[in-house]
Amino acid sequence: MQKVEKMVAITKESVLATLRRISLPDGGDLVSHDFVRALSVESGQVRFVIEAPNAETAQKMGPLRQAAEDLVKSMAGVNEVSVVLTAHSGGQAAPAAKAPPSLKVGGHPKPQAGPMKVAGVDRILAVGSGKGGVGKSTVSSNLAVALAKQGRKVGLLDADIYGPSQPRMMGVNKRPASPDGKTILPLHAHGVTVMSLGFMLEEDKPVVWRGPMLMGALQQMLTQVQWGELDVLIVDLPPGTGDVQLTLCQKTELTGAIVVSTPQDVALLDARKALGMFDQLKTPVLGLIENMSLFHCPKCGHESHIFGHGGVSAEAEKLGVPLLGALPIDLDTRLAGDGGTPIAAGDSEMAQAYARIAEGLVRGGMA
Repeated sequence: MQKVEKMVAITKESVLATLRRISLPDGGDLVSHDFVRALSVESGQVRFVIEAPNAETAQKMGPLRQAAEDLVKSMAGVNEVSVVLTAHSGGQAAPAAKAPPSLKVGGHPKPQAGPMKVAGVDRILAVGSGKGGVGKSTVSSNLAVALAKQGRKVGLLDADIYGPSQPRMMGVNKRPASPDGKTILPLHAHGVTVMSLGFMLEEDKPVVWRGPMLMGALQQMLTQVQWGELDVLIVDLPPGTGDVQLTLCQKTELTGAIVVSTPQDVALLDARKALGMFDQLKTPVLGLIENMSLFHCPKCGHESHIFGHGGVSAEAEKLGVPLLGALPIDLDTRLAGDGGTPIAAGDSEMAQAYARIAEGLVRGGMA
C-alpha cells in the first residue's frame, strides 16, 4: 500500500513555537523577550525581523540570527527563510557600525486609486477632537496600552504632525531604523508598536510644512512602516478638521473614529464640527469619550465638575452613538504621561477606567 505524505501547513504560531526553542543566556527566548517582529508566512516563505534592544547587543547576535534561520528552514513545508537582524537605535547589524540610510520624510503624496488597506493591520481607529487641549493624545496612548493589556496586538501612529507628543508619553526617544532607506522599522513600548514623526525630528524643531508635505508624511507612516500583524492601529489625529484628517479618511480604509471632548460648551461646539467632518467623509463614529469629566479632591473627597457636566453624554445620546467612557481630571495621569509610562500600564483606578473602555471596544468588535 502506497504511503501518502500529509502536507504540513506552516503558520505564524508554529514558527513562533519553533523560535521559542532558541534559549538566551538569561533563560528566556526570542519570543518571550519580544525580539521577533514583522513575522509573515506565505506559500512556504517565512520572513521576520529580530530586533535587539540596542546596536551593541545586535552586534553579538549574528550567530543567534543564523541559528533562527537554520531552525525555521528545517521546518517541514518551509521553502525559503529571510531573517533580518536590527536594533532599536540603528539599522541592520553589521561587523562594523554603520549609520542607517537616510530617509526623507514629507513631500508630495504618491497618487493612489482609492482608499487603501494598511498591510497586516486588521482595524484602524482614528482618535480625533474638535480642538486642542482636551486630552486626545493622552487618551490615545492610554487606550493603546489598555488594549495591549487585553491581549490585542496594537499599533499607535502619532499623526499629530505639528505637535507630536507620543514619543514623550510612551517614553521612546530613539530614531527608527531604515534598513534600505525606504522602509521604516517602528519602535516598541509598553506592548505597543509606535511610530511618530517626532522620532524623525529634533524635539524642539517646529514642523513648518504645507498641506502636501503633511499628506506625504502621513502616507509614508502608513505605507512604509513595517507594522507587522496588528489587531488594531490607533491613529492620534491632530485637533480640528484639516489636511491630515481629510487624507486619512479619504485615502485609508478606516474602521471608524472616536471623538474626545471635555463637557465644556466651547469644547463641545468644536467636537460637533469634528463629528460633522467624519459624517461628511462617511467615516463611522464608534463613540465619544468625555475627558476631564470631574475632579475628585484627594484631600476632602469633594467632586467638582470644573468643565461642566453631562455635555458629552447628552451629545452621544443625541447622535445615537455610545458614550465609551467618562474620565476624571487626574494628576497621576498627567505625571505618568510626562514620565513616559501611560497610567493604563499600571493597576490604579484610572488604569481600570481605561481597561473598561478597551473591554467595551473589544466586546463590540471594534478593536
